[in-house]
Amino acid sequence: MAFFHSKLRSSFLRMEPFTVSFLPSSEFLKLSSFHSFQHSDLKLRHSFKSRTTPRMLRQPHELVITNEYPQNADFPRNYSRKEKKPFPIPIVELRRAARERFKKNKGQPKGRAPPPKNGLLVQCLVPLAYDVFNARITLINNLKKLLKVVPVHACGWCNELHVGPEGHPFKSCKGKHATLRKGLHQWTNAAVEDVLVPIEAYHLYDPLGKRIKHEERFSIPRIPAVMELCIQAGVYVSEYPTKRRRKPIIRIGKREFVDADESDLPDPVPEVPLKPLLTELPISEAVAPTNEEEKTLLAEETLQAWEKMRKGAKKLMQMYRVRVCGYCPEVHVGHSGHKAQNCGAHKHQQRNGQHGWQSAVLDNLIPPRYVWHVPDVDGPPLRRELRNFYGQAPAVVEICVQAGAAVPDQYKSTMRLDIGIPSSVKEAEMVV
Repeated sequence: MAFFHSKLRSSFLRMEPFTVSFLPSSEFLKLSSFHSFQHSDLKLRHSFKSRTTPRMLRQPHELVITNEYPQNADFPRNYSRKEKKPFPIPIVELRRAARERFKKNKGQPKGRAPPPKNGLLVQCLVPLAYDVFNARITLINNLKKLLKVVPVHACGWCNELHVGPEGHPFKSCKGKHATLRKGLHQWTNAAVEDVLVPIEAYHLYDPLGKRIKHEERFSIPRIPAVMELCIQAGVYVSEYPTKRRRKPIIRIGKREFVDADESDLPDPVPEVPLKPLLTELPISEAVAPTNEEEKTLLAEETLQAWEKMRKGAKKLMQMYRVRVCGYCPEVHVGHSGHKAQNCGAHKHQQRNGQHGWQSAVLDNLIPPRYVWHVPDVDGPPLRRELRNFYGQAPAVVEICVQAGAAVPDQYKSTMRLDIGIPSSVKEAEMVV
């Protein structure tokens, strides 16, 4: 018997150490009932990964936990009006990449520029541009319907929103006369323009043409920036014509080019939309859902249109350049920003009103407008003392979630669904 125990102990000493716990199948299945696993995007799987023989360990199971998104994340930073937007890529990295690119191409013949730099469309992105265009219209029409059944409040002095039966009590207003109101918001009913910030840009007849001058700022129409991006990517809108080339341009200098001769080509066919284009509904024709099932389906459709618009616009921005001012929200869709001197941000007098153009990110084109997440709409309202325990989500996502849609995985980290909210201030003070 002593020999058997010594033999068994020596066998376990030769085993490799396990870094995870081993559970039987019955205990592993109980993990799915945990509240933290139900409201997170954790993926559980168990598999057999061991070098031990079946005699030493009967039916072993390894617990593997993978997570595509962080469990909790910080809120997006709000930059003050006096701060300049950070570059998407640090300027040091841009200079280093430019030097490496110059060394690599030194002494080699210059190749032809790919579309859209040569004036042609990226044909594989044309259907995507139509999808983004229609997704934006669908999102606007559905929000007009949801705002009739989901209460959304906007502050009359600042740009803050709140989705819920009543406005939040946090003293975070920075608008006019905020000190007299001690930072409290003055809530009013919100509109679609408060949820989806109207970011506009100049419409370019020729994206490769000359830059817009300051004297031309009133003669050129301004349209939504997402719409202008879709038009440059191939969407045909009769009200806003765009020059379509059928041959690549011919470069004669760094910034000079001429159009190729297209006389040998057949006559151009009148351009028609590749897909039917949707139109915006007037607010009077937007019919609110009549029951909970219709409201839930409408919320799911709205959330899908939001994700479709953002993901599609992000892909278009990888090929078609979008510029943003580093000091104000002005956006320009094109290879270089315009020359209109209409920047009114901090210290714009030193720049003579000119914009500081830099590469734009998706949030510059489609601002998400984060709002506080209400854990229980039918429960008690948000409390000022428990502010650190509440999460945030984009206004569109919060409206859809309160209307009955499921929470997308990518927004769970900032909504803080896994954090328990104390029931009293005394209990909150005990949290370490």
